[in-house]
Amino acid sequence: MWAEARASALSFRFFSSAMPIAALEDLFMRVSLPPVPRVSSAVLRRVAAAFFVVGLGFGLAGCVTEPPQSAGLDAGPDLPPGSNEDFIVNVGRRIYFTENSAELTDTAKVTLNSQAQWLAKYPSYKIKIEGFADEKGSAEFNKSLGLKRAEATRAYLGQQGVAAQRMRVKTFGDTRKVKDCADSGCTAQNRRVITVLDVEDDA
Repeated sequence: MWAEARASALSFRFFSSAMPIAALEDLFMRVSLPPVPRVSSAVLRRVAAAFFVVGLGFGLAGCVTEPPQSAGLDAGPDLPPGSNEDFIVNVGRRIYFTENSAELTDTAKVTLNSQAQWLAKYPSYKIKIEGFADEKGSAEFNKSLGLKRAEATRAYLGQQGVAAQRMRVKTFGDTRKVKDCADSGCTAQNRRVITVLDVEDDA
């Protein structure tokens, strides 16, 4: 019982100060309790360690932290609305075609619908519609095919409300490949149209 009484008389502040053994012994001897035999250094160290652990536990219990706030996985980039970056990232400026065709796919129409809505919201832009082809045909054929693809895109955007005077077309044929390769999955990237934004005063 005497050991428990003396331990209760000590404060947590004392055990967190890492006092030397001589000071520990001196404090034990000054507590107003019946005289007891001299306490060994090993016992003192064990008692000090026990109280230090208890004090640390109380200290940690008093610390309240807010759970970390995780960003949503579907959060988009923080881009200025109406900027070129906004158009490229959040709308999409590329559409793709099947081999030797200028017919718009359903996927391409979804992208063009988004482009038309964006252009209606930001009327200060004109657009340049650039048509491309892969390298499987002659240079003349690919240039013509690129033009047909650009014109098909312009016609569809016009149907969605984009004014004709805001659009111009250009063909590059097969002269600007995304990748130069023979694999069909790779050459498909070259069969494309890109809608490029122009500031109205610069067009």
